[in-house]
Amino acid sequence: MVEDEDHLAQGLAFNLRNSGYDVELAATGEDALVAVERQSFDLILLDVMLPGISGIQVAEQLRKTGHIEPIVMISAKDRPVDTIAGLEAGADDYITKPFDLDEVLARVRGTLRRQVWGRTFPSAQVPESLAFGQWHIDFQGFTATRPDGEELRLSPKELGILRLFASRPGEVISREEFLEEVWGMPGSLETRTVDNFIRKLRQALEEHPSRPRYITSIRGAGYRFAP
Repeated sequence: MVEDEDHLAQGLAFNLRNSGYDVELAATGEDALVAVERQSFDLILLDVMLPGISGIQVAEQLRKTGHIEPIVMISAKDRPVDTIAGLEAGADDYITKPFDLDEVLARVRGTLRRQVWGRTFPSAQVPESLAFGQWHIDFQGFTATRPDGEELRLSPKELGILRLFASRPGEVISREEFLEEVWGMPGSLETRTVDNFIRKLRQALEEHPSRPRYITSIRGAGYRFAP
């Protein structure tokens, strides 16, 4: 957990440990980057406003260097543009302060439960890879590649969305289903997280993101994938 407010860090760490988690604390972004290089973590709980480099910069650096650990950002910045910036930097989820402790613990549980997506889908339901357009998605390698050699690293949540699409090609999948299956959160939760991640995938994988061919919106219903 990366948090520079000591009282908040200690209080949240206490509750996480009481829930059965091992927690290592870092007070700066620089310390967090060193810790992640030193050992592996199952999840990174990352404050955005830190002394030195920000949480946004930490997430960007981790993703650029190939780290795929789930990142849950916590921030006092609650505008939609701030949430989008966090998700585009590589976060898998974004929680605003002041937060409810039970919600944070629920988000952590849900993220960890779906860190290994294969536990959710039987292997017979989802292929090991997916091909559409010029892209080849490797679910084991967390990568998307094109014939010209371009390669993108995918986050666990991006991969989870694509695996859910791959398991139900041509079907309309609701935002509620994405929240429940990929994030492990109640489908009734009011959040734009799913829409923001779909937007990221379109920007990365669609030739014309504003006029998507493969990942289309169905007004009032959800999204459909047509490989």
